[in-house]
Amino acid sequence: MAQLLANDPKRSSWIPVSNQSDFPIQNLPFGVFIADDDIITTGTRIGNTVIDLSVLQQLGYFNGIDLPDDVFLQDNLNDFIALGRPTWRAVRNRLAELFDENNETLKSNTHHQNKALFLIEQVQMLMPVFVSDYTDFYSSIEHATNVGKMFRDPDNALLPNWKHIPVGYHGRSSSIVISGVDLHRPKGQRMAPGADAPTFGPSVRMDFELEMAFITGEGKALGHRIKAEEADEYIFGMVVFNDWSARDIQKWEYVPLGPFLGKSFGSSMSPWIVTMDALEPYKVAGPLQDVKVLPYLETTGENNYDIKLEVELTPEGKSGTVISRSNYKYMYWNQRQQLAHHTVNGCNINAGDMMASGTISGPTKDSYGSMLELSWSGKEPITLDTGDTRTFIEDNDRVTMRGWCDNGSIRIGFGEVSTTVLPAIQD
Repeated sequence: MAQLLANDPKRSSWIPVSNQSDFPIQNLPFGVFIADDDIITTGTRIGNTVIDLSVLQQLGYFNGIDLPDDVFLQDNLNDFIALGRPTWRAVRNRLAELFDENNETLKSNTHHQNKALFLIEQVQMLMPVFVSDYTDFYSSIEHATNVGKMFRDPDNALLPNWKHIPVGYHGRSSSIVISGVDLHRPKGQRMAPGADAPTFGPSVRMDFELEMAFITGEGKALGHRIKAEEADEYIFGMVVFNDWSARDIQKWEYVPLGPFLGKSFGSSMSPWIVTMDALEPYKVAGPLQDVKVLPYLETTGENNYDIKLEVELTPEGKSGTVISRSNYKYMYWNQRQQLAHHTVNGCNINAGDMMASGTISGPTKDSYGSMLELSWSGKEPITLDTGDTRTFIEDNDRVTMRGWCDNGSIRIGFGEVSTTVLPAIQD
């Protein structure tokens, strides 16, 4: 397989990139966009410049890489992702070479540039993948412990299986949207404390969940598992993910079969998929797993990623307040283990499937990844910089999540996922 030539920290681009940009030439994420010509196409991004990959292919810049003629003219990345890791890497390496400041091939061809390059303000980002299946894990030990303390026995917060398997559930893929698509407050059944019957109405405990999600490549045939040591070959990249939750609806319905309407009304993702190759320099060791796992879940080396995360809450017409700062490296169960467990029973995966981490909480209150924890189930309101207080998300509040890696040499980021909670629809 080709080397990670695109990750060279000494490389710089002839496209302008600020020091604080999430998108230096070492990132080269993949996304789908529509420009003024109303043609949906696949792109990558350097700085504030979006690059049309279909145009580059038509102009011959990917010659020598085995690519279907229309692979970048699809309305999602699924066909490209299905080509496999060697192809992902070859395309990314070619892009790094093409946009290197010392390469004059495209740098000196303004005619080609005018066809292929757009400012980010000139395009509308679209869903990058068609998510046929979506799984949500529950892999942060801090989050699981906090929830267990609130709703079960504080002295036995984790359920007996939690340190033995990456717990997960099958989510609703049809309601996943990208940043900028606002969501209406959901309605459903709620059981008030002390009541003896449920009522119906808009959720009064609307919450965000700070998560990351990974996008899978084409898996094995039904009945065959993906081993933990080979999982990297089947993971394309990652996005920042907000798995919205209606806590009152969720609490009433989740016994005995788990999340349903309290989750399925909407989840939000950032539009650029950052490849695992781009994240390779930011690998770190994960937390100590103090219960020995079964052999199929054993992993070696550095399995987590140092991805800094933050959540900003902005009331309507006011300035925002960062209310949480967390990190993906806190995850107890890593991606390799999640994918190995997901497929150990023979379950097959498809190119474009999404697997979310579950809420990412750290060890301190300011690193908790949900309002449920930050306000401790509504008992401890948080105060915003504006003076407003919140226990849960109110109508017309905007929640913005950001994620980035920074090792002191190169910053690689995901952009943001930003969503406003609109009032419930009256029908």
